[in-house]
Amino acid sequence: MIKSAHNQRGMTLIELLVAMAIGSFLMIGTVQVYNQSREAFVVNESIARVQETAQFAIDTIEFDLRMASNYGRNSRGLAVEGRSLPGDADPNNLDAPANCGARWALDLGRPVEGENNTYTLACGATGGAQPNSDNVTVRRATVQPTVLDKDRLQIQSTRIQGEIFQDDNVPTAFNAATSATHDLIVNTYYVAADSELIPGVPTLRRKSLGVQGGNPAIIDEEVAPGVENLQIQLGVDVDGDNSVDRYVNPDDVIITPGNPAFIPAARIITARLWLVVRSIDPEVTLTDTQDYEPGDVDLGVPADQFRRMQVSKTILLRNTRT
Repeated sequence: MIKSAHNQRGMTLIELLVAMAIGSFLMIGTVQVYNQSREAFVVNESIARVQETAQFAIDTIEFDLRMASNYGRNSRGLAVEGRSLPGDADPNNLDAPANCGARWALDLGRPVEGENNTYTLACGATGGAQPNSDNVTVRRATVQPTVLDKDRLQIQSTRIQGEIFQDDNVPTAFNAATSATHDLIVNTYYVAADSELIPGVPTLRRKSLGVQGGNPAIIDEEVAPGVENLQIQLGVDVDGDNSVDRYVNPDDVIITPGNPAFIPAARIITARLWLVVRSIDPEVTLTDTQDYEPGDVDLGVPADQFRRMQVSKTILLRNTRT
């Protein structure tokens, strides 16, 4: 059968234009949905990375602070022989590194100390110190006993006394069967203005007592790129009732030996920690109107398009109570 010409005709111009219009609307809608989904993914990814950095940084500092003043089998730094005394930085002639200051490694009478909104340690801040940021130094020993190591500063301790030493022999005042050996740990946390891993980004760094070339040394390592500011205040008990009487900045006069206002009985039992963390990359559509005020500093409203998060935590120092 031969089909008629009428039955063989194609689409009219109007029908074609209508089909093209419908297709265009569908395509535009699909592209918009894709772009919105992509933007949401980028935002969520940025938020997740900032949260991850903040959590990691908080956890790292928190563990050190919780264990501050743990010197093995006792927690009384003043009972550890070989510690630094005022005007006597190295009483046992230990091979302690001094480039962060003569007492940096051995001042066990001060398990936690710091500086408020500045950085003046003799060992410079790698990448430059971030303005208006605190630093905090924590002194403690390893939680678990360790083997004798002539290259490290170690503490031999019992329930009532301890001694810092550096060789592979238990100090003569101790019996190996009734005492334990622990590595001395000293860490200073600070914020550098420029990361070595991601140039142009501020970062949390840590100066740690370690070993290099068979001798104790201070090792400076990057902890968490993206940390922009660190603030800490210390909860102090001044009347011996194991409760916080006031919160002070890390260099407050009442906890600074040698200052006329120093209170010898004052003990640090908690720490309030604040971190401001920012994203690695800017977000072109972001407008942040928050005024960031961690601790005792006002950082103001950002004038850029980096995503930021301020986090805080109060930490109990387990070993500083009586």
